[in-house]
Amino acid sequence: MKNILVTGGAGYIGSHAVYDLQKHGYKCVILDNLSEGHEESTYISGGKLEKVDLNDLPALGRLFNKYRFDGVLHFAGFINVGESVNAPKKYYQNNAVCTQNLLNAVVDRGVKYMVFSSTCAVYGNPQYLPLDEKHPRDPINPYGKTKLMTEFMLEDYCAAYGLKYASLRYFNASGADESGLIGESHNIETHLIPLVLKTLTGERDSIKIFGNDYDTPDGTCIRDYIHVNDLASAHRQALEKLWAGMESGCFNLGTGNGHSVKEIISACEEVAGRRVNAAVTERRPGDPPSLVASNDKAKKILEWNPKYMDIKEIIRTAWQWEQHRKY
Repeated sequence: MKNILVTGGAGYIGSHAVYDLQKHGYKCVILDNLSEGHEESTYISGGKLEKVDLNDLPALGRLFNKYRFDGVLHFAGFINVGESVNAPKKYYQNNAVCTQNLLNAVVDRGVKYMVFSSTCAVYGNPQYLPLDEKHPRDPINPYGKTKLMTEFMLEDYCAAYGLKYASLRYFNASGADESGLIGESHNIETHLIPLVLKTLTGERDSIKIFGNDYDTPDGTCIRDYIHVNDLASAHRQALEKLWAGMESGCFNLGTGNGHSVKEIISACEEVAGRRVNAAVTERRPGDPPSLVASNDKAKKILEWNPKYMDIKEIIRTAWQWEQHRKY
């Protein structure tokens, strides 16, 4: 039975990845300092939690001495774009420096395979759509820059030390596991679908629409929403492909379909059977009108096919979780 280290495995996407790995017969060790993750999720996902901070080099060394890992899935990182602009020191330390600490431990202990949680933010403002992996990487905020720095490190560690890697560039992670036992629960929520659903439950008073004058059919931003379970399965499949001899590389993870802010709000209302109070406000700086993935490479090489292609089905799983959140 292969043993997988999952950093950030108590977080949103990481917990779903652990849940998926366990169901497919893998053992998981979760490295998480619980600054953003939830210990409760580890009771459900089934991984063994090790409360370790990637800043703590002695603790990291003890962890790698304690276990032998057949691969690493690296989710641990901060994700709030706006916060990254106001607190770049926090993001460079956690997303770049801590990742190098992890990479050093990985190569020093002879671990040969890593799958990295990257982002479409490495592309910056799109020059064309749909975005494919050949698009120039030109991030416009510290969050995207720190993820790109990790991609550069992976390329160099691969060339110098033989570390095989897959960098998975997410578009908009969404939804929750069908069981309703794990789901999305951020300390500060910035994602559209949970914000709309929290408004529908009465936890929030209203939802803001940041601009309605974009060059899109209804004037609001368009994004590609990918279900968290499809992201989880992509990580497992990428690791399995690396074990089987796949060359290192980067892969977009999206559905290839775009939905506007107004379309998401309408779909949430339909799923919940309730109306939401939405108010248009000023644009946010740096929001591109449209971001949609080309997922052809992931389909071809990883043999990955997203199962959740209906946005209402994605929202249905999130709504089920939001009504009965466990943490």
